[in-house]
Amino acid sequence: MFTFTKTARALGAALAVSGALAAAAPAHAAGTLNVAITQDAGSWDPIDTFVTWWGSVGSNLFDGLTMRGADMKLQPGLATSWEFLDNDTRIRFKLRENVKFHDGEPFNAEAVKFTFERLLGPEGAKGPQQSNYNSIDKVVVVDEHTVDFVMKRPDPVILTKLAGYGGMIVPPKYIQEKGDAYFNEHPVGTGPFKFVEYKPKISLTLARNDEYWGGKPKLDQVLYRFIAEPATQVAELQAGRVDIATAVPLGLVDTIKKSSNATVVSTSGPGTVVARYDTSRGITKDRDVRRALIMAVDRDAIIKQLLMGYAKPIASFQGDLSFGYDPALKPLPFNPAEAKKLLAKAGVKPGEAIQLDIRGSDSQFREVAQAIAGYLQGVGIKTTIKPYETPVLINDIIPQGKTGELWQMYWGGWTYDYDNTAYLMYHTGQKWNPYDKDAKLDAMLDAQRNTYKVEERQKTLREIAAYVADHALEMPLYALDTVVGVNKRVKNLSVPGDIRFRFVDASVE
Repeated sequence: MFTFTKTARALGAALAVSGALAAAAPAHAAGTLNVAITQDAGSWDPIDTFVTWWGSVGSNLFDGLTMRGADMKLQPGLATSWEFLDNDTRIRFKLRENVKFHDGEPFNAEAVKFTFERLLGPEGAKGPQQSNYNSIDKVVVVDEHTVDFVMKRPDPVILTKLAGYGGMIVPPKYIQEKGDAYFNEHPVGTGPFKFVEYKPKISLTLARNDEYWGGKPKLDQVLYRFIAEPATQVAELQAGRVDIATAVPLGLVDTIKKSSNATVVSTSGPGTVVARYDTSRGITKDRDVRRALIMAVDRDAIIKQLLMGYAKPIASFQGDLSFGYDPALKPLPFNPAEAKKLLAKAGVKPGEAIQLDIRGSDSQFREVAQAIAGYLQGVGIKTTIKPYETPVLINDIIPQGKTGELWQMYWGGWTYDYDNTAYLMYHTGQKWNPYDKDAKLDAMLDAQRNTYKVEERQKTLREIAAYVADHALEMPLYALDTVVGVNKRVKNLSVPGDIRFRFVDASVE
């Protein structure tokens, strides 16, 4: 297969690079877990990042008031319980006692207050996280182990957000004495591992926190190596110098499986992929045309042949772990004959041309885009694929309404709540909704944001997904699985779909 041959060549080149890296990489140390991640986040301050790979490190350094367990369900973190007061305008958190930051500073209500005042103040305004928490008006200290969050407005996703990056609790005294810049590169939290050393663009080392409130970790150290090239990660895994490769090209999955010292672990991930429509002009202004293009594409074949089965078809812009997911909602079936009928009925003549905008750096989706173009050619639609640099597509082309008839959209859904996707994609005036203005859809999106009633929200979110599908605002494609390579010496490893590892129970032989 072309994909395998290409990535096999990449592995050959990576093996050469890997040999050069070997001298720089330490040999396996007893009790040390070696993890390859693709990016150096640059700053380890929780309020400074949206980078997925930050979470792989940060989730071992820091804790939030809430957290997700291995089953991805929300559970207590630094808060042991919470209750809604004063008609849901105030949330009271009882805090875990006898917890210390890595520098010995006590964790208490003042630390929570400091964390969120910093996040919502001038320092937080410098980073990307502040807007996720701006439903919080203020944090009030009730006593040493109790805080109240006074809310500006309802925020039914707030408990989930508190398990996210920006909500990680930080040490007041340490930051006030050392400064924000120092904290960026010498982070201190309450997590299961504590900071040892940071070599920018090379590695970051953590050591076990023997006083961790959640139990003493089994590992002595975790060494994160920043290896941008996925094939090089795989080569290092095969060579035994990496225990976990977090970026595995699907074309190299079988190579890892055949290895004597490594295996592949996959799980459902939060990442979903669609091709969204320009609904304001051209042939895709017509709902029947949009439905026809969906029916022209065989998503199951794409998943099987190009993604090697490591994805699932979707009917809406969310995976099956998302709150609001409706298993009863099914995507339009692959039916090119019906697609041709709809196109003819809409007056679309064979040879009509459209443009599909993609992220040029996404080699996997380039192949998917080519397959989509091939399927559309089968119903008489000529498709030009136009690649852009990712920041240009996301921050310029889409927001300014300069796209072609179709454009690629990938979304991570870090809150595991459909609101995080649906509101940003479909509400009038949002950055990534340059074309649609739908008062009914806006009303549904607003309604689910204004209630804490779980069943009511779920019902509304499912109605939103069905409404979007009925109006064919996008071509739903697939939800990607998370695929990692793991050395067989690693035991008791939980692989979360969002790669936010917590290595409390993991060990190495």
